[in-house]
Amino acid sequence: MVVGRIGRPHGVRGQVTVEVRTDDPDLRFAPGATLLTEPPTRGPLTVEAARWHSGTLLLTLARPDGAVVTDREGADELRNTQLLVPVEELPELADPDSFYDHQLVGLAVELVVGSVIGEVTGVRHEGTELLVVRRPGRSELLVPFVSAMVPTVDLAGGRVVIDPPEGLLDL
Repeated sequence: MVVGRIGRPHGVRGQVTVEVRTDDPDLRFAPGATLLTEPPTRGPLTVEAARWHSGTLLLTLARPDGAVVTDREGADELRNTQLLVPVEELPELADPDSFYDHQLVGLAVELVVGSVIGEVTGVRHEGTELLVVRRPGRSELLVPFVSAMVPTVDLAGGRVVIDPPEGLLDL
């Protein structure tokens, strides 16, 4: 499960910025935490130090051989690396209306009237969470993941039901 994505380097001492994709960054990015990577050849990476700067998480990381990234060039080599934790390490979600991204990916997308229009291929975190829906022969659709537009998430049934406003499906 993706918990973050490495962004640009910060400064000249090897720190990287992180786009956080977890509700518990202090736990996931605590010093000593080991994170898997996508692509896998860049990791696993170990968090050596973490701090917040103007609302942005900054990490100092160590490579699989134990060498700490100490310069801007090394940090830049890690840019766009996704940081992951194994799914089995994820805690149960207390809120029945909360879901991990990996639980949603692969679900069929149906309209309230019952017709299947596609499949969830991803979740974007851009202020509001957006379901990325692949529709055969049509353009990709982004559906705000809010209860007014996604009234039903049926994990056992392998589907989400959407109630899009007029015109959304015409894109």
